[in-house]
Amino acid sequence: MPFTADEAYSLIQSAHAQNRLHHAYLITGPAGSGKRALANRISSLLVGAKLENLQHTDIHVIEPESKSRRILIEQMRELERSLHMRSLSGGHKIGVIVDADRLQPNAANAFLKTLEEPPGQTSLLLLSSLPDQLLETILSRCLEIPLRPTEARIATPLQSKLLTALHGHAQQEKPGLVEAFRLVREFQTLLGEARETIQSDADASLKAEEQHYKQASEAGKWLEEREDYYKALVESRYVAARHSLLETLEQWWADALRQQAIDADGGGTSTLDHPNFATDTATLGARHSTSTLLRKADAFETLREHLGNPGVQEQLALECAFLRAFGE
Repeated sequence: MPFTADEAYSLIQSAHAQNRLHHAYLITGPAGSGKRALANRISSLLVGAKLENLQHTDIHVIEPESKSRRILIEQMRELERSLHMRSLSGGHKIGVIVDADRLQPNAANAFLKTLEEPPGQTSLLLLSSLPDQLLETILSRCLEIPLRPTEARIATPLQSKLLTALHGHAQQEKPGLVEAFRLVREFQTLLGEARETIQSDADASLKAEEQHYKQASEAGKWLEEREDYYKALVESRYVAARHSLLETLEQWWADALRQQAIDADGGGTSTLDHPNFATDTATLGARHSTSTLLRKADAFETLREHLGNPGVQEQLALECAFLRAFGE
C-alpha cells in the first residue's frame, strides 16, 4: 500500500538506526508524489548532512539526457566508476537514478551486477513513475517504496470512466463471473481508446514534422528514424496510460481496506484515494474480509509484474487478474 513521504522516511530512519538498510530502494509514485524530495531526505540521512536537491560530492545522480530521453549505457558505466571510487568525504556513497524506467535495456543489463552487489558503504535509489516498464531483473533486486500523491487526485477521463464502471459493479449484491468478464471488456475498451488517441496524436506530430523537413537532403533517412521514434513513443505512452488505469484498480481495493480501518476507529474519508466513491468502497470493505481484499488488490500488483515480461499476452493476463479480483 502506498505511503506518504513522511511515513516512508520514518521507515527508512528506523531501518538505518537498526543497521538494516536495504542496498537498493525503488521509490515509485505518480508525478507530484515527492519521489525526488524523499531521495534527498534519505541521502541527507545517509551522508549526515542537510542537502539541497541531492547536491553532494558523494551523491551521483543519473537522469535521461539523450534526445530520446533515455538513460544510456555510457551514463550507467560512468555511475559505476564513480561508485567504485573511494568516498571523497570518507562516508557513504549514493547513486540516484531518476526516471529509472527510461533506462535503455543494454544500460539496465550492464548495471545489474552493481545493483545486486554495490561497493561497500553504497546505497542505490531508483525513482520511477512507471515501475512496470522496468526489467524484472531490476525490480527483483530493489525494495519498493510506493508513494501516494501529495496533492488532491484528479481523475483523467479514462480513469473517470473506469471508476464509473467500478461503481456499477459495486452496486450489485452478488456479482459473479459474467459481471467480471463484462468489467474486463470495459477495461479493454478503455485501453483501446487510449491507444487510438495516442496513435492519432503521434501521427499528427509526425505529419507536421514531415511537412517541415520534406525538403531536407537526407529526408528519407530522417523520416525512418522519426517513424521509429514515434513508434516507441506510442508504446511508451500506451504503457503509461495502462499503468494509470491499473493504479486506479489497486487504489479501489486499497480504499476498501482503508474503509475497514475508518469503520473501526470512526475516522473520516480524507485518507481515501477516491473519496467520491466512499460509499462503494465502504460496501466492499464490509462485504469482504481483510484477507480477501488483500488478495484482490494483489491481483493487479501481480498483473503489472506479468505485463512487464516479454511474451505475456495482455488480454489473457487481464482476464486472469479481473477474475481473481472481481469473480467473487
